[in-house]
Amino acid sequence: MVDQLEVGYEVASTAVREGLALPARARVLARRRRYLLDEHPVELAESYIPALLAKGTQMEERNTGPGGIYARLEESGHQLEEFMEEVGSRMPTPEERQRLLLPEGTPVLTVRRVAYDVEGVPVEMTDTVKAAPSYVLEYRFPAR
Repeated sequence: MVDQLEVGYEVASTAVREGLALPARARVLARRRRYLLDEHPVELAESYIPALLAKGTQMEERNTGPGGIYARLEESGHQLEEFMEEVGSRMPTPEERQRLLLPEGTPVLTVRRVAYDVEGVPVEMTDTVKAAPSYVLEYRFPAR
């Protein structure tokens, strides 16, 4: 369950520009959320969509509709082909520790996911910070 949500346009940071292959000073729609499990914060998520793809769509709204951002991207002609995820772990920043109500010494998991369309263009990037004790990451994929 989301208990906090911020939606707005901003100049993409260096990491976001690199992840989405955007030029300097490019703007993105940023969607920042905090998720709760049993009324306790467990995850912070920041999603970024190039402004040119998001402008004038339901992605700008608090409620993106059925299927969320990915459905809106596909409706606008960006058929999704693949996702790339990078998973890591670290100690939280002071702000993350406060927002996730983490006891001192509790690590977080980080996941960066980039969505690519059928032409190989990155169309969305999400960075998540997860309270490590609340998650098990499980992946299943074909051997060939």
